[in-house]
Formats: sequence, C-alpha cells, structure tokens
Amino acid sequence: MKRLVIVLLAICLCAVLNAQVYQTVADAGAINWQDQVIRATGIGAPNPKMPLAAQRAGALEAAKRVALRNLLETVKGMSITSETTVENAMVQSDMIRTQVSGIIRNFKVVDTRYMSTGDVEVDVEVPISGVLANTLLPQQMGGGVLPNYGTPPPPTVANTVYTGLIIDARGAGVRPAMAPKIVDEQGNEIYGSGFVSRDYAVQIGVVGYEKDVNRAKKNERVTDNPLIVKALRAAGSNKNDIVISNNDAQKIVSASKNLNFMEQCKVMVILD
Repeated sequence: MKRLVIVLLAICLCAVLNAQVYQTVADAGAINWQDQVIRATGIGAPNPKMPLAAQRAGALEAAKRVALRNLLETVKGMSITSETTVENAMVQSDMIRTQVSGIIRNFKVVDTRYMSTGDVEVDVEVPISGVLANTLLPQQMGGGVLPNYGTPPPPTVANTVYTGLIIDARGAGVRPAMAPKIVDEQGNEIYGSGFVSRDYAVQIGVVGYEKDVNRAKKNERVTDNPLIVKALRAAGSNKNDIVISNNDAQKIVSASKNLNFMEQCKVMVILD
C-alpha cells in the first residue's frame, strides 16, 4: 500500500510538472515561467568535527549556501530578451550584477528535508516579478508605434472589443523570456516592451505563459474575450520572439485601438 501511494504521488507530480512551463538550467535549478518563480535546491552534509548538537544546524546552513549558488546560476541562464540573458546583463553592468546578487540572497526557503544520513536538503525560490523584474527589464518601455497595413481589417475584428491576446506558439520552437516581442513577417514589432506600461510589466510580466489554450482563456489576465492567433515561428538569437502572419498582425493592430490590453500586458503565450 505504501509503495502504491508513492507511485501515485509520483504520477501526480509528473502531471503537475508537465502542465507547467518549466525551463531547467543545467543542474542548478528551474524557472517556472507560468508561476513566475525561480527555484533551486541545495544539499548540505553534517560536519563530523562539530559537536553533535550543532551538526544539523551546520548542514542546514551549508545547504542554503549551495542553494544560493544554484539559484544564482539559474537566474543567470534566464533570457531577458531574445538577445540578452541575465548573465549578459550582469557582465555588462556592475550595478545589475550587484542588485541581482542582493535580490537572490533574499531567497525564500519553501521546503526543508532532513535525511537519516544527517544531510539536509532545502528548496529555495525567488519571484521573477517585482524587484527582480524591476532590475532586469528595460528602463525605457512604451512609446512604440504600430505599423499601418493600409487595408481595413474584417468588420468582425474591427467591431469587437477584446479583453486580451493569446498567441498559440505550440510547435514554433519558442522559448520563454522576460520581455519577448511579437513581430509580423517583416519583423515589425506588434507587441513587446515598446507597447507596455513598465509598471504592469514589473508587476505581472510582459506576457504570461501557459501550456493549455483552454486554461489560458480562463486566466484572469486575458478573460473574458481574448483574441487568439497562431505563431508561425520563433525569432531572435535566443528564440524568444514570436513571428505571426501579417493578417493576424493586422487583427491585433485593429483590436488594440478598441482597448488598451497591450499596455496592461494582457497577453499570454501557449508553449509546448
């Protein structure tokens, strides 16, 4: 019975993980783009030279140090844009390196496991949104100009008020990032940092990520009547930007005039 329970729990855990948009970074940790959380694990062993009563506490502190190192490596592997990773940004700016390192040190311990061997494992995490996003997102956002396609959109689009946008990027090879762009077939930016409020981007992210269209439709970010379009392919060095057809781009440009959903980051991307 105990073995059956363990197997069922493992199956449930796999189902949960498969439903999440996860990005693993080497053996360091993982980025949950759906929940906008970065998590890492550290393992610490007891020091036999310490008094027995202090060994567990020492193992816990050692585990936290390893978790901090893994967490930092995971954050470094995260894409900010399709051209820049956090590691690139930290190399280019001493201020960003110092700020990111300080933010990571304020991690939250979400689980602690004490092993029969005396080892201790800790899971730690930091949110992407908020302070970290404020440090890493471009300082200048908004002010972009949408392209003019010349021909009027279909009446069904022009006369409909949409509450958000869903890009179905399954099968397109798109990878998640903090500030991706949506572009048309000529590379004109339709959505991205040039069209959002920085306050909204810091609070909730430039886009939200999901794996299921039906769940995305129910997400408060885009509900109740989102416009849904299909991605053609990924673009950019890191494959974080999304290319859509000119026809769909024209729909988005028209829809954006009816509601400021783009400024408020009411956009979701569906990934494999």
